[in-house]
Amino acid sequence: MADSINPENEGEDLQSQIEEVEALSSIYGDEWCVIDEASRIFCIKISSDLEESKLTACLQIILPPDYPSASPPIYQINAAWLRGPERAKLANSLEDLYVEHVGESILYLWVEKIREFLVEKSQSTETVVQQEKVNMTAEEEVDDADEDEDVPDFRTLKLNTENALLFMDRSDDEELPPVKHGQAITDRRSTFQPHLAPVVTPRQVKMVLGKLYENKKIASATHNIYAYRIHCEDKHSFLQDCEDDGETAAGGRLLHLMQILDVRNVMVVVSRWYGGILLGPDRFKHINNCARNILVEEGYTPSLDETTRSGAKTRRPKSKKTK
Repeated sequence: MADSINPENEGEDLQSQIEEVEALSSIYGDEWCVIDEASRIFCIKISSDLEESKLTACLQIILPPDYPSASPPIYQINAAWLRGPERAKLANSLEDLYVEHVGESILYLWVEKIREFLVEKSQSTETVVQQEKVNMTAEEEVDDADEDEDVPDFRTLKLNTENALLFMDRSDDEELPPVKHGQAITDRRSTFQPHLAPVVTPRQVKMVLGKLYENKKIASATHNIYAYRIHCEDKHSFLQDCEDDGETAAGGRLLHLMQILDVRNVMVVVSRWYGGILLGPDRFKHINNCARNILVEEGYTPSLDETTRSGAKTRRPKSKKTK
């Protein structure tokens, strides 16, 4: 709404942001990077600082106009090794810090919390690299020719700044959407299972992920790939995003499928348990087939037979109501 930002605080917030950025630049030197000054987009590369078992992560940050007085920073953590439950654990710890220091500059505390997380992760295993190679499917090792996987695409971040601001939904009265579980597909000992939930806010996306990770079997999956699309009627646009969870390019393919089907106000998660046998490109086929099947089952898109009978290449998704 128009009164979401208090003009009296706007100047103070901007000054606080300028001072905080200057301090962080002084503290972290070349690790701190200004991506877009006008849009208040920054990043910092964080490492565990251990010679052995070194881990790194890149923290992307967007500072809303009413940070720090009223809103937290919008952030994304990029790290190829950071998967489902661990990512949720780290996100929760950052949010706890924000709640403890609401109204204050929080970025330094966030960076050091992430560094502390990296150190603990590094020390919890004898050889982190070996452990991650065990957890990584062989397909990913082949696909992982790009050594800069942890480096984010800041052009995409900049383009999505306006949509990212929609994540600042601070309502606490939203209900957890119902989560549906679809039929699993098994191929050469790898199993894929889809999950679906209606969502109309980014907060609900997070609530659904948290609910899924409460299931020990889902939390133990090698990958939990997801994508969502939320229709913003007032802006005539979509708020949409995806997550590979280590299965390189799978999230983007899943989101592309949802775009082609023109589904809206829904998220799909596909869990994959890797069975030790290479599937190659077939893994993407199974992920998308799982997703399409559950979208058809829940009425978000017509079945292939229905589409063929109608003679249409695409069809509007059936209306789904969410509470």
